[in-house]
Amino acid sequence: MLNKTPVWKKAVLYTVLILICAATLLPLVWMLSASLKLDKDVFRIPIEWIPSDPAWSNYQRIWDQVPMLQFTFNTFKITVITTVIQVFTCSFAAYGFAKCQFKGRNLLFLIYVATIAVPWQVYMLPQYSMMNKFGLVDTHASLILLHAFDAFGVFLLRQFCMGIPNELLEAARIDGLSEYGIYRRIVLPQMGPSIATLVIFTFVTNWNDFMGPMIYLNSTELKTVQLGIRMFMGQYSSEYGLIMAASVVSLIPVIVVFLIFQKKFVQGIATSGLKG
Repeated sequence: MLNKTPVWKKAVLYTVLILICAATLLPLVWMLSASLKLDKDVFRIPIEWIPSDPAWSNYQRIWDQVPMLQFTFNTFKITVITTVIQVFTCSFAAYGFAKCQFKGRNLLFLIYVATIAVPWQVYMLPQYSMMNKFGLVDTHASLILLHAFDAFGVFLLRQFCMGIPNELLEAARIDGLSEYGIYRRIVLPQMGPSIATLVIFTFVTNWNDFMGPMIYLNSTELKTVQLGIRMFMGQYSSEYGLIMAASVVSLIPVIVVFLIFQKKFVQGIATSGLKG
């Protein structure tokens, strides 16, 4: 007979989980509340969580004071293109490292994955110098190329790809299917959960990227949402109500993408690390 967990233990566990969840969501709730306040009321103590007179005009002013619509389009363009390219490059490399036999495969994979441990600040200047020589500074192409390849994505997809039976691939080779055909018709469709995970990670990372656009983009018409939010911060004062309103708006695409891929994301997290 199976031992049942005592009710009091479940109550303690759920209480702890609820407290952790509340502590995680508290900053987001404060941001939403602050987005509906005037600057003089944002930091008022005690905090007025539900504004008595919501300043809905903040959400209108963010579009009028800076070209927020253009910034949003630029961010969406860079993020979507980068995500598509990264899914292709990472899945293709993951299949090669997991299922294709060639000399030095494991060593090459180890070296490639080890680059995850290298901070971006270490090779930031050489990267900028290269992009400058290529004439790609102050273009969206520079940001897209910088994020087109990702060692973490290759590692994530390779772990999932290792779980695909070799017998299935051998049968496809016997039937005359090429390696490219195996990748496209067999491996790629089965990578759905892990690809959904990679899509979410890549989308969120690129959408929230601040340092890259700040370094490479100089023209106002090319800037992204994160740089647009920065424009509400002046030399002597900051319009915190507008900053919070712009931040809330910038979160919407991220939430939408997560909700779309939520089920496969959970499945991918649960299965990607089982084989390797």
